[in-house]
Amino acid sequence: MSILESVIFMHSLFDLPVICIFLGAAIVLTIKIRFLQIRGLKILFAILSKKLSTKSEDVQTLGSINSFHALFTAMATTIGMGNMVGPTVAIYAGGPSALFWLVIYMFFASATKYTEVCFAIKTRVKTENGHLIGGPMEYLKLIHPFLAHWYVAIMMFLFIAWSALQTNTLAAIYAQESVPEWIVGLALAIVVFFILQGGAKRVGEITSKLVPFMFFLYVTFSMLILLKNPALITQALSLIFNDIFSLYAAKGGFFGATMLLAVRFGIYRSIYISEAGIGTSSIPHAMANTQNQTTQGILALYSMGADILISIMSGLLILVTGVWLTGDFRSTLIYEAFKLHAPGIGQLVLLVTITLFVLTTVIGNSFNGVQAYASLTNYRFTYAYIIATSIMTFFGAIIQTQLAWAVADLLLALVAIPNILGIVYLAFKMPEVIEV
Repeated sequence: MSILESVIFMHSLFDLPVICIFLGAAIVLTIKIRFLQIRGLKILFAILSKKLSTKSEDVQTLGSINSFHALFTAMATTIGMGNMVGPTVAIYAGGPSALFWLVIYMFFASATKYTEVCFAIKTRVKTENGHLIGGPMEYLKLIHPFLAHWYVAIMMFLFIAWSALQTNTLAAIYAQESVPEWIVGLALAIVVFFILQGGAKRVGEITSKLVPFMFFLYVTFSMLILLKNPALITQALSLIFNDIFSLYAAKGGFFGATMLLAVRFGIYRSIYISEAGIGTSSIPHAMANTQNQTTQGILALYSMGADILISIMSGLLILVTGVWLTGDFRSTLIYEAFKLHAPGIGQLVLLVTITLFVLTTVIGNSFNGVQAYASLTNYRFTYAYIIATSIMTFFGAIIQTQLAWAVADLLLALVAIPNILGIVYLAFKMPEVIEV
């Protein structure tokens, strides 16, 4: 058995336990916060209209950023290639109904993200230089310092790996347009290096502008493709819901309980897309200049709506256009759908959108990596970490990715399970932190 086959086999052993733990925790936390996903809408509108009276601007430290900038920095890592590639992986491997389970997990897991953000703000610390550091590396200390150190030690390398793999996907797409991979890697590495030099404030300012723009572009042109033939949308929805309890694989052949495949691939991809339960999105939220953790938590909770919308559109696009039925799986299915079916400048728009998706994701991951690294070094030698991140971002464009993804998936399971179990424990030990 090769190294790749061994890693994939070990990773497969984690699949079922990971799915049960993450979905179970999301449901438990949803009940714990009394379905805040539904009853919190009124609070959300009050926050957005600035009618809610909070102490939201009285944390004035060097490392703090605006609450909405913190939100968009967190969204930068979740709204990206994962929303485009993730649903295609789930559908190709688990059938159309995998998209249903992908969305179901996101709904319940928004409670997980809310809980993570609340504890991240409640337990954040200020360094000697005035920087704020928060996230799993701080709230896991309430359980045991070893868990926090375990989390940081793995995640600061995984953040670099994720950035490299994002670059690899972007380079593969541009290669179809005859752009050399190394040029894509070099350009992205340079941009990321200079953005990270500006710290949290610059990252927040840039992502707050790019995230809404790329979201609008992708949703608009996706709708133009989908609405060209509404009847096909109905057929796609029928495939999704009729196959939920099907025993047959969507692409033909008997796979046994296909429902289990749909649940497995739908939920597993949803975990990666949303980052709910992994704890990473709580890191930028912890830098928000607010003392009301539930206000920031509610912003994080409803930000999952953007992930759900883009994931649904990506899934419908490959079902409606039929690209998922042609050839073997590849990470460029959405690109092919746009290239063949988008009107006018749709292909160019998708290239721009994909570039922004990858750029913001790499920026967000790199920023989170800096924060994780800083929690160990008290913001010393962060320049070295930024350089290492930039170098690996470049090499990510030219590396072979299958083994890298398999190793990253395995390591993530080892670090995410302690986080999700820890956050459930804290929710019951300190319920006042998440009460609204």
